[in-house]
Amino acid sequence: MALGALGLKCFRMVHPAFHNYLAASIRPVSEVTLKTVHERQHGHRQYVAYPAVPVRHFATKKAKAKGKGQSQTRVNINTALVEDIINLEEVNEDMKSVIEALKDNFNKTLNIRTSPGSLDQIAVVTADGKLALNQISQISMKSPQLILVNMASFPECTAAAIKAIRESGMNLNPEVEGTLIRVPIPQNLTARKTFIVTREHREMLVKLAKQNTNKAKDSLRKVRTNAVNKLKKSKDTVSEDTIRLIEKQISQMADDTVAELERHLAVKTKELLG
Repeated sequence: MALGALGLKCFRMVHPAFHNYLAASIRPVSEVTLKTVHERQHGHRQYVAYPAVPVRHFATKKAKAKGKGQSQTRVNINTALVEDIINLEEVNEDMKSVIEALKDNFNKTLNIRTSPGSLDQIAVVTADGKLALNQISQISMKSPQLILVNMASFPECTAAAIKAIRESGMNLNPEVEGTLIRVPIPQNLTARKTFIVTREHREMLVKLAKQNTNKAKDSLRKVRTNAVNKLKKSKDTVSEDTIRLIEKQISQMADDTVAELERHLAVKTKELLG
């Protein structure tokens, strides 16, 4: 008992800095808050990570088993605290713009409604291989009953374009006037605002939707990489723990954006397949 009391007394006499170090070493990153150190080093403000409350949590075997397969604890950094390091609001806006671009792409080019976008992705066999109709023509809607396809830029592909439209599975009968292809929309289809399309054409549109979603993910990765590279430029004035915490926040934002892109793809897939 005497030895135990003596040990406890000695522990209490340890310098407070040791307590801070011990507390920080046993806290999960998600429970760390950012504080500004008042001293300046090399003329720059310093940021370090401190634990919110120096208490250690021990997980039971049951709790660990329950937590297996679940996502890691999320972090939520106050953007105002790190605005001198990186503008997280700007990063968030750049990620949102990727989502908006995909939604705009879906609405304009991947649909089965009577609009110019209905014909955009029809594959035309050319001397250079298969190309989307909108790559070799100007497509516009003159009226609800008529879509115009102008082949003036690639007149040599006019016959192939007509053939592709007829075989697209949309039950369309194009007419040609020089390099201008007129695509009448039957009255019954105009009223319903939907083409009668084959399953094959619908599946082709779904495939294009997946390709466009993958391109959106590539754009998102560039946004994330640029943000992380910008963050790492502050490594001389910011603690490593702080950089890791902010990087985790950026990765978390990117993961949320990927989930949103996948959600829009699922909705579009359901719409296209009917």
